[in-house]
Amino acid sequence: MRHATRRAIVTAAAALVLVGCAGTRSGPRPGASAPSAPAAPADTTRQQQDQLLKAAEHRLVVECLDAQGLSLPPASRARAPAPAPAEDPRLQTALFGKDPRELSLTLATGLTVTANSDGCTARARARLYGDQTRWFRAQVTVDNLRAEAHDRMKEDPAHRAALDRWTRCAAPAGGPREGRPDPAVADRCSRESGLADVRARLEPAEMATVRTLHRDQVDTYEEMRSHALRRAAELSAPPTGKKGKDPS
Repeated sequence: MRHATRRAIVTAAAALVLVGCAGTRSGPRPGASAPSAPAAPADTTRQQQDQLLKAAEHRLVVECLDAQGLSLPPASRARAPAPAPAEDPRLQTALFGKDPRELSLTLATGLTVTANSDGCTARARARLYGDQTRWFRAQVTVDNLRAEAHDRMKEDPAHRAALDRWTRCAAPAGGPREGRPDPAVADRCSRESGLADVRARLEPAEMATVRTLHRDQVDTYEEMRSHALRRAAELSAPPTGKKGKDPS
């Protein structure tokens, strides 16, 4: 899947999802600008697994391009996961495929993600994860669970009240009505309005809820990730040479 390589992709929580139609506002957009509750510290083992998957995907992309007589720009050859977008149209198409995009998923938040099923990046993921369409749906769902949890928080009265206080703090009456306040201002207002505390309190329960709602996709994601890790380990293993016959 392409992440903001050939088309601007915006999400409420990650740069993965295409934003649907949105009305203009005269003041800041607190739903997009107010900082999210901090995520839990990353697990080192999980990070190592992510690096293994990214390196394997990068290797498969390079092999796919090589089979077509193409190569990545020098700055991208050692980069993982996916190479940076290239200026060469032929290389761009080889990497990311041709439009129209065959894969599409609309999330519970109303946002939509699309991706191509052709191109070396898509083929690399198909080889790693086995079923490209299943992986696309599972990955997009799991990657946006936090965004859905934050969207559900908006229905809570305490969250609505804190968000109103945050808006008044970030864009006081008579002050400049910026579309996106300075990060330092947004962070200060998040603390002073109590929005950070409200989100920290609500997020665990909402995350548990959305994970339950999408249990099938979460299970599919973990199952396919495990398959990909085994495949990545095989790809990273040194080749085994055949022993010659004992001359005696």
